[in-house]
Amino acid sequence: MIHKIKGAIFDMDGTLIDSLMLWDIIWESFGRTYLGREGYRLPEQADKAIRTMTLRDGMEMIHETCGLGESGTELLEAANAIIRNFYANEVQLKPGVREFLNSCRERGIKMCIASATGPKLLKTAIDRCEIGDYFSHILSCAQLGKGKDQPDIYLAAMEQLGTTKEETCVFEDSAVAIATAHNMGLMTVAIYDQYNYGQDEMRRTADAYIAEGETLLKLVAIT
Repeated sequence: MIHKIKGAIFDMDGTLIDSLMLWDIIWESFGRTYLGREGYRLPEQADKAIRTMTLRDGMEMIHETCGLGESGTELLEAANAIIRNFYANEVQLKPGVREFLNSCRERGIKMCIASATGPKLLKTAIDRCEIGDYFSHILSCAQLGKGKDQPDIYLAAMEQLGTTKEETCVFEDSAVAIATAHNMGLMTVAIYDQYNYGQDEMRRTADAYIAEGETLLKLVAIT
């Protein structure tokens, strides 16, 4: 498959790095801090919604809908502290990622990251995993003020890569993001993650699907 691609747009969390368990860590911390409860989880609808939002917008939504904290800003600061520590000291690449990035680079495919995570946190994770050299640009929804339910970040990424829709592929683990890219006419690869929703929907929508137990290296063998 990748012989058709001239540009690749990668999500970060759940796609390149194994980090989506962070949401459970954050909710557990919020439950202890604000509710005095262990094992707290957001209502499913709110948990689904936050996955493609900017972190600031997500924390505002949680404050308003779940009544946690004194403000969205307070929640944002608390979440950022948890994420910074995890990205700096614990996060790992998902299996097969480095090998796949090497394969793309050998083929001359231009690569960038387009993530809902903020720029500073992205840099922390990228430095920790030592993958910065693979990407020409790092884009964040936080810089654009729009989440991945909108096409803006993919349009910005293609502009930076200098590639067309027909020759660009988006790699995502989110059903919402896959649907956005698919509706724009981009090639899409959906990636399974045990902590994410919408696996059946992604499998139906995406051009290729990386199932549980598989890695991105599956794509190297697809012609």
